[in-house]
Amino acid sequence: MINANEDPARLGLITSLARPGGNLTGVVDIAEQLAGKRLELLKEAFPHITRVVHLSVKNSSPGVADRHEVEAAARLLGVSIQPLEVQGSEDFAQAFQAARDARAEALIVAGTGFLLSHRERIVQLVDTIRLPVIYTHAEFVRVGGLMSYADDGLERSRRAATLVDKILKGAKPAELPVERPTTFKLVINLKTAQAMGLTIPSAFLFQADEVIK
Repeated sequence: MINANEDPARLGLITSLARPGGNLTGVVDIAEQLAGKRLELLKEAFPHITRVVHLSVKNSSPGVADRHEVEAAARLLGVSIQPLEVQGSEDFAQAFQAARDARAEALIVAGTGFLLSHRERIVQLVDTIRLPVIYTHAEFVRVGGLMSYADDGLERSRRAATLVDKILKGAKPAELPVERPTTFKLVINLKTAQAMGLTIPSAFLFQADEVIK
């Protein structure tokens, strides 16, 4: 079973999403493919921003893919992107100081397992620079992050469970397409916005699938 944030066809694990072949099927996480949309949402919520820092893990394939998507969207939105990479948790404090020194006006945190595992530390450091930030996982928002836009992880898990059930009932993995998420959620922590002195337009809040108050 596949439950990954990289394209399994590009990695050579399957022939294609529609016809995987071999002995693999599953559900893919398309976090990096939503990166441009995240920048659009950030710009919509805070129209004044023109300098955005993109935080990712050095030499991380998902982080590089995420940044490329952001940079493509930035050219259309008139926003400059400054890449900022970390190798370990000991780099976090220096990275956020670099964001402050660069006079960043907003921040995007790329979706990697390493950054997600340190979400509480990252959210705490964001509080020190008081910048608008959008994350690739709602888990950041649930521990105090400002907002996230991602596919519905719970729905993805349900779809994976459905595929497992089909296999247990005799279906061959090669005959089951590798699925892509179809449900996406914008989650906003209004309590965090208020604590940071950030005003989110009412029209933008109405777009949210979940608002934490």
